[in-house]
Amino acid sequence: MKKVLILIFILILTLFMVFCTQKSTSIDIAGSTTVLPIVQAIAEIFMDLNPEINVSVRGGGSSIGIKSAIDETIDIGNSSREIKDNEIEILQEKNKELKKIAIAQDAITMIVHKSNKIKNLSIVQLKKIYSGKITNWKELGGNNKNIIVISRDVSSGSFEVFYEKALKNSKLLTNCMMLASNNAVAGTVSYTPGAIGYVGRGYANQKHNILSLENISPTTKNVLNKTYPLSRKLFIFTTEQNKKTVDMFINFVLSEKGQEIVEKQGYVKIVNN
Repeated sequence: MKKVLILIFILILTLFMVFCTQKSTSIDIAGSTTVLPIVQAIAEIFMDLNPEINVSVRGGGSSIGIKSAIDETIDIGNSSREIKDNEIEILQEKNKELKKIAIAQDAITMIVHKSNKIKNLSIVQLKKIYSGKITNWKELGGNNKNIIVISRDVSSGSFEVFYEKALKNSKLLTNCMMLASNNAVAGTVSYTPGAIGYVGRGYANQKHNILSLENISPTTKNVLNKTYPLSRKLFIFTTEQNKKTVDMFINFVLSEKGQEIVEKQGYVKIVNN
């Protein structure tokens, strides 16, 4: 019996070593939680097609993705926003350049609890909710229930875009619930009557009521024609001097197969980079 166990251990160790040898090349990706499910799904198919390459994907927020790409502690930084002026200044100080690739289109989607009968908000009403000037749904024709305002944290690209396009750079109310991921916002809204939050389009589902803005819903058509007020592109950032495997991965993301995966994740495929 002891000999059998030793043989099994040797076999497992051998298989592990073979696997590690096969996965000798790695691609490290981090950043936006909006982009995360897209890149994770694409990475799985990419690794199936290229078993010698290991792709590691994690979140952290757009700011982390771009900073880590600048510092070259990762190969690819995911972001749901454009690069900021201060980040460009850091690049210039380091005498570096980042390559920006748009990989999908998205709608920052407003969601409320399933019991909420409100279907549409104007941008003015949305701004008043998030700045604390409207505090009860009855003020908008809904139930007599206090509004629980949920936002992404300040390191999020979604927060940056929402702050610019919806709040018009107005001050956010002080007791707003700031959450670190799309999953956290989606989950909290789904079990919190009175809540309102915003997520990437792929995170909104049957557990929520999805609001239209200015009577325009976040459909594929309205994202493509840019009539939905909170439309945006999603990006990956990488250094100019890529590893060959990174270029392979980027090309796969932009391929027909990669863009099919984008759509399966609930986002809109990129038309023009």
